Amino acid sequence: MNKEIVLTGITTTGTPHLGNYVGAIRPAIAASKNKQVTPFYFLADYHALIKCQEPEKVRKSSLEIAATWLALGLDTKNAVFYRQSDVPEILELAWILACVASKGLMNRAHAYKAAVAENEASGEKDPDKGITMGLFGYPVLMAADILLFKADKIPVGKDQIQHIEMARDIAGRFNHIYGEHFVLPEAVIEEHGAVLSGLDGRKMSKSYHNTIPLFEPEKKLRKLINKIKTNSLEPGQPKETEGCTLFAIYQAFATPHEVADIRKRYAEGLGWGEMKQVLFEHINDRITPARERYEALLESPAHIEQQLQEGAEKARAIAAPFIKALRQAVGISRIG
Repeated sequence: MNKEIVLTGITTTGTPHLGNYVGAIRPAIAASKNKQVTPFYFLADYHALIKCQEPEKVRKSSLEIAATWLALGLDTKNAVFYRQSDVPEILELAWILACVASKGLMNRAHAYKAAVAENEASGEKDPDKGITMGLFGYPVLMAADILLFKADKIPVGKDQIQHIEMARDIAGRFNHIYGEHFVLPEAVIEEHGAVLSGLDGRKMSKSYHNTIPLFEPEKKLRKLINKIKTNSLEPGQPKETEGCTLFAIYQAFATPHEVADIRKRYAEGLGWGEMKQVLFEHINDRITPARERYEALLESPAHIEQQLQEGAEKARAIAAPFIKALRQAVGISRIG
């Protein structure tokens, strides 16, 4: 029986935060232990270059993300865990796909259209000012990431559906010209995936600078939780859980019984200061064991590198023969 292939990439442009953990990392760690599928998880460091031109930041992020996934228990025996840049076949495939991908399709990519719209809104005469070919063409690189490993399912948020549709479009065009080589991937939408609010009440995001790093030391974690914005209701006044950042973060880490208890305490007028203390202790208790493993891993980068290299070997064992077949299909082969 051929196992279903599920693939997820993590862009190496920042430190993993609570929102990343709840929305993507936690479900992916659980999926890595599912013996019914073959999960592929990779550090998307070439994608990182599109929006980050700070070498040390990309290196640091790669280390922190890899250490985070390993500390949280990623099953690297079942899953293929690798760094994008360690699989050169991905970039080779990206060029092959670029030669069948239409420019019109790239013109419709959300990120490119948003960048053009921003230029136009600012009165810029050149709508393409500051837009690199990396930004314009990155859906092709993303398609290569997916198609090289014949991934069946790609877990994504709703804002990423277009990229999977584009990968399907490019794969279909290639198959039409050169024969059936690629599996057409399907997007798996995380309908119930939690989206956490950050310190200022907006979605927790690196771009908003409102995140709470997952493995922040205790003192810093407490300080950040104390910074979370609340309304002006006094202790003793009943409070709504709906739209409350403190409650939403607590709920993401708590059992249904614990959530019901806190909901009751909100109705009874739980004070914001007390709730922040409850939230701090709750999160800290749950992440301390993984935080200790994470800190130990950061002190052992050679072990992390070994895990990534072993993953790259597994990935290349699949990628190299497939690229060889694709070269043959497009007419690139030895003469004689």
